[in-house]
Amino acid sequence: MGAGKLPVLRVGEWVRFDGDEHQVVALAGTSVRLRSRGGVAQVVLLAFLLAAADFELLDEQQAVPAVEPLGLLETLPHEVLERARRWERHLVEVVTGRAPEAPEGAGPRPGYDPAASTLKDRDAAKAVELSAAGQPTSARTVTRMRLRYAEQGLWGLVDQRYTRGSDPVGRADERLVTAIRAELDAQTHASTGTRGRLMRRVRTALDAEHGPGVVPIPGRSAFYELVGVLAGGRHSFGAATTRRSLANRPVAPFTPTFATRPGELVQIDSTPLDVMVLLDSGVPGRPELTMVVDVATRTIAAAVLRPAGTKAVDAALLLARTLVPEPMRPGWSAALRMSASWLPHTRLLDIDARLETAAAKPVIVPETIVIDHGRVFVSEVFTRACDRLGISVQPARKGTPTDKPLVERQFSSIASLFCQHVAGYTGGNVTRRGDRITDEPLWSLPELQDLLDEWIVAGWQHRPHDGLRDPHAPRRAFSQNDAYAAMVAVSGYLPLTLSRTDYLELLPVHWRHVNEYGITIDHRTYDDDALPHGERSTVAEQGGRWEVHYDPYDLSHVYVRTPAGWITAAWTHLPMVSAPFADFTWRHARRMAAARGLPDDNETEVARVLDELLTRAGNGPPNKATARVAARTRAARRRVLPEAQVIDLPTPAPAPGAGPAPVEPFGLFDVDAEAERWL
Repeated sequence: MGAGKLPVLRVGEWVRFDGDEHQVVALAGTSVRLRSRGGVAQVVLLAFLLAAADFELLDEQQAVPAVEPLGLLETLPHEVLERARRWERHLVEVVTGRAPEAPEGAGPRPGYDPAASTLKDRDAAKAVELSAAGQPTSARTVTRMRLRYAEQGLWGLVDQRYTRGSDPVGRADERLVTAIRAELDAQTHASTGTRGRLMRRVRTALDAEHGPGVVPIPGRSAFYELVGVLAGGRHSFGAATTRRSLANRPVAPFTPTFATRPGELVQIDSTPLDVMVLLDSGVPGRPELTMVVDVATRTIAAAVLRPAGTKAVDAALLLARTLVPEPMRPGWSAALRMSASWLPHTRLLDIDARLETAAAKPVIVPETIVIDHGRVFVSEVFTRACDRLGISVQPARKGTPTDKPLVERQFSSIASLFCQHVAGYTGGNVTRRGDRITDEPLWSLPELQDLLDEWIVAGWQHRPHDGLRDPHAPRRAFSQNDAYAAMVAVSGYLPLTLSRTDYLELLPVHWRHVNEYGITIDHRTYDDDALPHGERSTVAEQGGRWEVHYDPYDLSHVYVRTPAGWITAAWTHLPMVSAPFADFTWRHARRMAAARGLPDDNETEVARVLDELLTRAGNGPPNKATARVAARTRAARRRVLPEAQVIDLPTPAPAPGAGPAPVEPFGLFDVDAEAERWL
């Protein structure tokens, strides 16, 4: 043990506390009365005083004992630690007069009795003893080791050659180290190169800043070794995606994302799914997965697959799907019903009758949703849908995926737990992809959507999650449904149902004049007898234009808001087209018309090309571009919407005195198109 007495807090002692010096004037139980040099008195608890960061006992006569760094001692070589312990035994005898291994009751050896000798005499005696034993030592060395032992304990006796920290860059020139670090920082967002390229760039930068040859460059092996030290943890010569991801990590310490009730915080994002599907035209492609994840329960509230190119309306309708129960599908096991799960089905059924035939997946009503800066989520359609549903939108910081880590991690979980077991799995990147993926049988997009929905209900929601633990039973991991059952009992459940009008509100909007011939949108004309032809709207900010909503996956009709309610207007050339079509289908038809020398702003000519495009798609398209457009049109047309969201607008009643309802005319007979159908 080090020399000196244990420090004691007594009345009259001076201490440093709360940025000032105080004198202890009284001690009463666990309370201490202090008086500062300015005369200000206060009473503090002893435990609070001793735990203060700036507490210090100012009595110089009381020596504070050294606390040995046990962790550092364990890292020393065995022979170095044993040498320090031998010194400790010798110094204990010098200070106390008795060696630690001396028998109990034995007196001091000659020359070491504290009553008959001074410390200086005992230091000299110990030096003579060690020199005679083959360890040449001077009295000055013994005194120095004794003082170090009093200050640092056993750690002060360790050979200092083994306690010095080594500089990771060795004796490298500081200018060289600075240049290498600058070039490594510059490679964060650049394409991955080799160490040879880095060496050339460092040499060029040093010559430009300090002059040619002023800063010496070590040989290739030494340079590569130095780069290996400086590039540790950067992934500078590996995958560029990993390097950028590491650079986007938040600066520690940071607060993890958490929520205490279902729907308090949800995260949404889109990513290409690692599975090839067979589109309707027979062309394989990777779908895009858009997913909503509840932070509190880790529940996948909604997940929708779309052909590449998710639209804002998809994200808006995805929010609507989170508000309705997941219906049981034909062929699903009865064990997947909510009534057969741990969810409080009976209690919830009294509040929401829709849960009677629902699957075992919670209904999440979002309060706040975290989005990235993708144009789908920052669009007016999506933000307006969130506002309509009473959801607060919280944008993540740009280039910071850690602001929504749960949904990012969920994508990885779906890839490992679901995608790799599905036919057509492509792997996370091209280096993990098989060479004949498209030759094996592939699922269609609707079939894969059904499989994903069933896996979420049957697998994910019942799988224990390491992030869901009870603080009173931390060893047990709860499933998503278990966490929801526990939280909903405390937070409660308030269902939010959507009407057909709410569905229309979620659709994208155009502001258009209603002319005598109807409404024109992207060279398409829509008309209905109930439209206010030639009238101006009451919305002064829009210059008399009317609010027109449309479904980008079905442009056959638009919906106009009027003071009397919603009016459905049909496309005037709809009888010429054999099937519903999407906005991207219309754009492709216009490009095809222009390529044939036809005017792409002529509605009739584009309608003929559009009908030809949709008719031929089923029998084999002439090129892949046409196939993808037609396949995306069919896939989008079959999207699964909640039952409460199906549009079934009533036909406007005829005005009093009006004659019979107008007869819908047949389309023009196209001889060429009809012949091609028969062929």
